[in-house]
Amino acid sequence: MSDTLAAEAYVNLRQRILLGEFAIGEALSRRRLAGELGMSLPPVSEAFLRLEFEGLLESRPRAGTRVRIPSRQDVEGHYVVREALEAQAAHLFAAAATDDEVADLQRLAARVDALSANPRGNRAHYLTLHEKLHRRIAECARCPALTDAIAKTHALASTWLCVGQARKGPSPRRHEKLMAVLANRDPEAAAAAMRQHIIGSKERSLERLAPYFEKRGAAFSRKR
Repeated sequence: MSDTLAAEAYVNLRQRILLGEFAIGEALSRRRLAGELGMSLPPVSEAFLRLEFEGLLESRPRAGTRVRIPSRQDVEGHYVVREALEAQAAHLFAAAATDDEVADLQRLAARVDALSANPRGNRAHYLTLHEKLHRRIAECARCPALTDAIAKTHALASTWLCVGQARKGPSPRRHEKLMAVLANRDPEAAAAAMRQHIIGSKERSLERLAPYFEKRGAAFSRKR
């Protein structure tokens, strides 16, 4: 029963972090969240430990726990890993994906870009479809180990993806352009296009997160 409750607490808290209900740097109270979820402290504490391991939370002695504030080095390192994994997935995808899979992903890419261009769009829906697109590219590469590794990198990036993401002007259609290259079946070109796609994502994340970097060493705050 305790394992089931811990899993339930983990899913609930993780979703709220990814959707921005708990902001970057916001302190979280185990006792308050246990009360909200109708649980005792142990399963919530276990969920906190799991989220800390994934890099979504951080704790300090006598200060408590908060949604993790990344450093510039954290962000750059994360994207180094993503670039290596996803460029390889794109390389394999170009050779292994079926025509139907390519067509499905081109349609999905158009939906992702449409949501990205709408600052009032449903954040949860956008994050779900964005993660699905990158996961499906890896799945169609026919390498389960690569798919698992890529899936593990996306939770952390999702907490950064929508920070200050309001857009002006027409959508750059990044994902549609990426899929157009992958659809050409040239593995080297596909890997290069994915690499540039991830580098662009890194640059936008660094720009959006810059105000948080200087707060990295600040005392934990319970303000929203």
